[in-house]
Amino acid sequence: MRRIRWALLAVAVAVVGAGTLALRSPRVQDAIATRIARRRIGRDMSGLLAPDALRVLLCGTSSPIPSTRRAEACAAVFAGRRMWIVDTGPGSWRTLGLRLVRGEAIGAVFYTHLHSDHIGELGEFNLQTWVAGRPDPLRVYGPDGVTDVVHGFAQAYAADTRFRVAHHGAELLPPDRAAMIPIPILLDGADATRVLDEDGVVVTAFAVAHDPVKPAFGYRFDYGGRSVVVSGDTRPCPNLVTQARGADVLVHEAQENRLVHVMEQAARETGASRIAKILGDIPAYHTTPADAAREAVEAGVRLLVLTHLTPPPDNFLLARIFRRDVDGVPPHGLVLGEDGTLIVLPTGSDAVRVSRLDP
Repeated sequence: MRRIRWALLAVAVAVVGAGTLALRSPRVQDAIATRIARRRIGRDMSGLLAPDALRVLLCGTSSPIPSTRRAEACAAVFAGRRMWIVDTGPGSWRTLGLRLVRGEAIGAVFYTHLHSDHIGELGEFNLQTWVAGRPDPLRVYGPDGVTDVVHGFAQAYAADTRFRVAHHGAELLPPDRAAMIPIPILLDGADATRVLDEDGVVVTAFAVAHDPVKPAFGYRFDYGGRSVVVSGDTRPCPNLVTQARGADVLVHEAQENRLVHVMEQAARETGASRIAKILGDIPAYHTTPADAAREAVEAGVRLLVLTHLTPPPDNFLLARIFRRDVDGVPPHGLVLGEDGTLIVLPTGSDAVRVSRLDP
């Protein structure tokens, strides 16, 4: 028996050694690199655009507090064979790019409000979807001020656009398609307004409470008898409950103020007075997980997904604290969103499916 063990060990060592030597061969290295490239570039993500379901992919679930695992605010809604983006927080294009989402299928960007953690990646979204073959200028919906945001990003990327056209040619990269079209949303005193009705996709913007940020919006997407609501940043808000009534999924921001208070105290004790002041201010215009759950139950939604998580619950302990005060959840429960969380709502059904889409 001992001889057999030694023989097996010798074989294992020989195999590992041979493999190590093989990896030093340029021919083997090139073959492996080619195989990896073919598998990755050839990955078919067109299923996200299939008309048989309303799909939501979270591509940014953090707040401005940095996280190694999360980009800042962004959700991609797939419906009507198009991709509709709610907010473009810093790092969020990387989340989509790693998953090889088809950028040319973008339909529009919808901004909930104009804080930096919600708009910071607009230039990259516009560039990447143009390079991918977007057939038209990018429509950008948002509150008053969205025109300035769009023009500012366009100016910042103007040289880059010229360089890419000069390098690759206008036939591949038509300059006119690199443009963005700002579309300001005006409620004119109403609680909500329909902003898009296209290929069976209906998008409704509604007012939320994020004072002193005014106006601030949430969005409801209806498609094929299914619906999802994205809250944007808000404190508890009766109008959000009204507009989310009967939706399948509510994607709601959440801030665990117990943890924010701990961070505020730590900042004061260590002399970081500026950070302490900011942390002391923010509880007034965000929603706790417990309040988000109460709103979801009141609205009668099937599933609550928490996003814009402050601070980001990137370990088991923080995740437990986020759920601690939640009393009562919708029928399909509560999900702490992560970058890559995918929600699928098949048309002609009441099913709610939650999974992860990994790179």
